[in-house]
Amino acid sequence: MSEKNKKKGVPKLRFPEFQDAGEWLYMNGDMVFEKISNKNHNSDLPILAITQEHGAIPRDKIDYSVSVTEKSVKSYKIVEVGDFIISLRSFQGGIEYSHYKGICSPAYIILRKKNDVVNHYFKHYFKTGIFVQDLNRDIEGIRDGKMVSYKQFSDILLPTPSPPEQQKIADCLSSIDELITAHTQKYEALKAHKKGLLQQLFPAEGKTVPKLRFPEFQDAGEWKEAKLGDKEISEFVKDRIPLDKLDIGNYISTENLLPDYAGVKTAAKLPPSGSFIQFRIKDVLISNIRPYLKKVWQAQMNGGASNDVIVVRAKNKIIDNFLMCKLKNDDFINFIMKDAKGLKMPRGDLSSIKKYPFSYPSPDEQKKIADCLSSLDGLTAAQAQKIESLKAHKKGLLQQLFPAAEQNN
Repeated sequence: MSEKNKKKGVPKLRFPEFQDAGEWLYMNGDMVFEKISNKNHNSDLPILAITQEHGAIPRDKIDYSVSVTEKSVKSYKIVEVGDFIISLRSFQGGIEYSHYKGICSPAYIILRKKNDVVNHYFKHYFKTGIFVQDLNRDIEGIRDGKMVSYKQFSDILLPTPSPPEQQKIADCLSSIDELITAHTQKYEALKAHKKGLLQQLFPAEGKTVPKLRFPEFQDAGEWKEAKLGDKEISEFVKDRIPLDKLDIGNYISTENLLPDYAGVKTAAKLPPSGSFIQFRIKDVLISNIRPYLKKVWQAQMNGGASNDVIVVRAKNKIIDNFLMCKLKNDDFINFIMKDAKGLKMPRGDLSSIKKYPFSYPSPDEQKKIADCLSSLDGLTAAQAQKIESLKAHKKGLLQQLFPAAEQNN
């Protein structure tokens, strides 16, 4: 064992039963994991996609459609459950873990444990900032397409406590992952429930009443028909506001509008000059670049928006929140995309957007629908916040359950 192999360290946070267990031993990567290149298969195993989000996963379980030839598949390597894979993007997101048996491209490096280390301990460690930093150290040209080699991985020192302590850490972090998964499933269920409600609370194409109506409006008659751009429905705002009236807190562009109707984040910076579309509280802001990203938000303050953002304001026959519900809707996004121009970065056609069919009931019924959907939005936002809090908690634990980077130098 080299002098480097004898490096030791301790994490900031340690479980009580291991407080007196002594320092952790650091071991070179090739002492813990061996490189595997088994191509002995009949091409009957699922082809695995190697992703930063899902790890190694069968392609048919995600939206991944890259065609391969029968001849090329014969050269693919077998991946067993519990193997790790070094990918072309490992320098960004660490090393991926496989929960599946399958085959993967021969371009990838497959790692398999050599001794009684705990796979799930390294599953978490290989995704830490500490490890990714080590992976990038002293590697030249990697961002130009050069993949991390097994030799380079072998030179990295891996913090290796006793197997029982590895298991304890793995169990702790895996339990948080399970919570994140459970809350994410609830979040997706809430979104699916809202999507179903939207389809029932608004009339289907060619219909003048919705499938689902609140009891007090059952006999209220048909909804009125109009177009989004009609003057009694909405105004497409053109008023301008100068740069000196804005700050990063009330400047909105396509960059800080979030996808999937998720709201906004604070702008990183202001443009150097110019004037901007002046929006008010309750206006609806729509990113007109790549509309399929669903960047639609109802303003919570007054401010200014870049020229690639459409600002729509409800007029006398429409209440603000009802307009928001109609436009934070996949049906509206799909309508925009039908006439969007450009392939790489499509933009909505403003004249077409104004023709979006806009049926509406009485103001009282509008309010009832908007209140129902807004309350569901509130539940969904709260669920999203729980997920982010759990992720932040896990990130904090990852920084404390493993020795700090300076101990690994």
